Amino acid sequence: MLFLILLLGVGFIVLATAKFKLHPFLSLLIAAFGVGIAAGLPLSEVVKAINEGFGGLMAYIGIVIVAGTVIGKILEKSGAALRMAEVVLRIVGEKRPQLAMSLIGAIVSIPVFCDSAYVIMASLKKSLAHRAGVPLASMSIALATGLYATHTLVPPTPGPIAAAGNIGASGYLGTIILIGLVVSVPVMAVGYLWAIKVASTIKIKGEDEVVYSYEEVVREFGQLPSAAKAFTPIFLPIILIGIGSVISYLQYTGGIAEFLLFLGTPVVALLIGVFAAFPLLPAWNEETLTGWIGEGLKDAAIILLLTGAGGAFGSVIKATPVAGLIQDFAAGESLHGAFILLIPFFVAAALKTAQGSSTAALVITSALVAPMLAEAGITGAVPLALVVMAIGAGAMAVSHVNDSYFWVVTQFSGLKVTDAYKAHTMATLMQGIVAILVTMLLWFVLV
Repeated sequence: MLFLILLLGVGFIVLATAKFKLHPFLSLLIAAFGVGIAAGLPLSEVVKAINEGFGGLMAYIGIVIVAGTVIGKILEKSGAALRMAEVVLRIVGEKRPQLAMSLIGAIVSIPVFCDSAYVIMASLKKSLAHRAGVPLASMSIALATGLYATHTLVPPTPGPIAAAGNIGASGYLGTIILIGLVVSVPVMAVGYLWAIKVASTIKIKGEDEVVYSYEEVVREFGQLPSAAKAFTPIFLPIILIGIGSVISYLQYTGGIAEFLLFLGTPVVALLIGVFAAFPLLPAWNEETLTGWIGEGLKDAAIILLLTGAGGAFGSVIKATPVAGLIQDFAAGESLHGAFILLIPFFVAAALKTAQGSSTAALVITSALVAPMLAEAGITGAVPLALVVMAIGAGAMAVSHVNDSYFWVVTQFSGLKVTDAYKAHTMATLMQGIVAILVTMLLWFVLV
């Protein structure tokens, strides 16, 4: 009966968001109340669990999500994303334009939502395809899969940060970033191979008509920032968090170590990243300091509410006997070792496929599996980081018609829906499968 209650709760979330288009925030809150009451918790305990789950998660991860989103907005509005694209293109060379687009996407999508990043890069992708004489569909899928490779795997993208907070791994963001980058390389590679082997066979109507040349795309954006200014807001926080993780792992002590640990705290590192993005602002005035940052805060608000509601749902599960059943299942011999990663993978894949949002799949799945991790012996930086990877892998598979990103890719590339299924949807399925296989391999090697 308890498992049935949990399944009905998850089923309600999927049905409400996918069929009736209810916002995931309300779906999660209603499900949290429903599961708690149906499982027999006292009404006061249900309210307490929801409040503590929502507020507790925000205390760990709220400012980090806001700071990461603001950095992404400044990179988007200032033209820094285009400058990064230029740098990668120079390094890779124009003879390998699909590889350049994949790399550009993987880098830009670390702080910028893949939907927004695809729109920013759409004109650049089309002009480069025309200039290099390669099929536009191939370039479109190379960019789309490159963006997707880091979207669900590498913080400070909000989805992986939220998942880390839900399972108690917010203190291990440095490890999660490092492992996320490792996993994202083969994931990007399979997307690139799909782009050149499968998508290149697709012809897009009107692709030979180029509206802007490459130079005109860049010039239309205005004066682009320098490469150093463009890359610093992304890499400085990652480096600081990485240094903090190393010092924590080696257990260094002393004044310098404490100061570096302070700088490597995710909240501090991401706020430093925000200030490192300020030189990208064309002017320090109300339009940028209030307007651009305000747009970033609006984008963050939805993620914050969704993350908090996921934390509330997870807190209710932990407070009910359902948590004990999940722990008993995890302690059993049916799945153990690396194979236990298949549980969060399949749960996240089912949620992603059913309701479309990768971020929602990451939040809900991490809330569901959190109670079982300690009982299954999954503790510490590396094992918890691999759980985040498994959830992220599931949240990749698959992007289809109920996913906003699917429509961004089709509309801004000119792909027909049937061709998009073949090129984009199947590519995201392959990326999800490769991600979970690499994650399981890393478990065997590292754990």
